[in-house]
Amino acid sequence: MSDPKKPGKGPSGSRGSNGSAAGESGDRTDGGYNAGMAVFSYIIGGIIVWSLIGWGLDYLWGTRWIVLAGALLGAVGGFYLSHMHGLTSSRKNAGERHAASGPSTDGDTNAK
Repeated sequence: MSDPKKPGKGPSGSRGSNGSAAGESGDRTDGGYNAGMAVFSYIIGGIIVWSLIGWGLDYLWGTRWIVLAGALLGAVGGFYLSHMHGLTSSRKNAGERHAASGPSTDGDTNAK
């Protein structure tokens, strides 16, 4: 048997330096921060990219409003991407059970 206080390969498989399984975070406190930074990056990146595209089109066509439309499109597109990647949804704890949000399944037995 191996010493449970020492990190390394034990009977339950590969372990990280903090005793958690490989590929898992031990404290799990940075998930919200990382998701927030990803949402921020998508939105800011979308604004920058689509503003530059709009600026180029404004330059070619001699207009002044496409850069603003590009910035708005970039912000909406960045939020859409972050939503589709599941970064804007609220997370539920794995072991916690929540009340059902659907209609009652007991029929009309409790109706007055």
